[in-house]
Amino acid sequence: MARASRDPISRGRALLRAHDYYRSAEFLLDSNDPRRPETWAKNTRAFYEGLEALQVRYERIVVPYGSHHLNAIYFQGGPGSESRPLILGCGGFDSTMEELYFTIAAGALERGYSVLVFEGPGQGSVLREQGLTFTPEWEMPTRSVLDAFLAGHPKPPHIVFVGMSFGGYLAPRAAAFDTRIDGVVAFDVLFDMAEVGRRATPANALLERLVRMGWLDTADGLIRFGMSRSPDLKWAVTNALWTFGLRRPSEVQAAFVPYTLKDVAKDIRADVLILAGARDHFIPLEQVAQFERSLTQARSVSTAIYDEESGGEEHCQDGAVTLWQMTLFDWIDAKFAASVERAAG
Repeated sequence: MARASRDPISRGRALLRAHDYYRSAEFLLDSNDPRRPETWAKNTRAFYEGLEALQVRYERIVVPYGSHHLNAIYFQGGPGSESRPLILGCGGFDSTMEELYFTIAAGALERGYSVLVFEGPGQGSVLREQGLTFTPEWEMPTRSVLDAFLAGHPKPPHIVFVGMSFGGYLAPRAAAFDTRIDGVVAFDVLFDMAEVGRRATPANALLERLVRMGWLDTADGLIRFGMSRSPDLKWAVTNALWTFGLRRPSEVQAAFVPYTLKDVAKDIRADVLILAGARDHFIPLEQVAQFERSLTQARSVSTAIYDEESGGEEHCQDGAVTLWQMTLFDWIDAKFAASVERAAG
């Protein structure tokens, strides 16, 4: 460690590793665990100290949002980046703004793109420090972020919005209402969150019937029993209670219902890229076709489904980052070739 402290590159890498360890540890703690605030603080402190040690250029932006604020980070690309599309990024159901550096920003910066990532209601410090929970109307935080960014920066030739995981709903939802978004990427597809919830919950038909009948205590008891037998279900339910601002497990499924692209996908006029893993343990593969059929006004629709042989069959191509990024940047080159060529020329 002493040697790493004398070498900025080694120190920066060590800090970013520490950030990821703290992020993973905090991820697994209950929302009311007293260790969570301290772990979150260590996580974010290590991240920004790591960027500074590595001399990564970044700008933190505070975004007015009613009586609250959102947060964004702008990573400015090198020479020529002003002529390339700006990549806008948001996470999902369990995301932090900082992790998007590794997921999206680092690869984009290597290729000469500028990147703007943000955390909205239900995410990161906006949830932890202000208590703002998810909204299905993701166009509202997105609009606020773009307004704040463009107030202080030149308008890019194009904006491509990449939504990760639950962001596969959030980013397309925003694109349906904000014409400044020229391209939208569902990384991965998420057409209908309620259907995801139904598939993840054992005896869901019985639970929905109990809720309709008003037998909420019985429904809560059944869900808690399932949670006691499944760590995955326990995490998903407790995280939903926290990020959606709910009081009891029986409220979760109803809270998911508004998060569907069924009625808004027809209003998306941008170029759309849909990514999916053939063995995604969250999102059923048929949601790809549902989304494609609903994109009746999109300028273009491209789809990449990754199988086991490719190595990208898991949710968000876990373990195959360079694979999905190759698809993303090839797609950007194809759809926004003029601005990419100007930047390269």
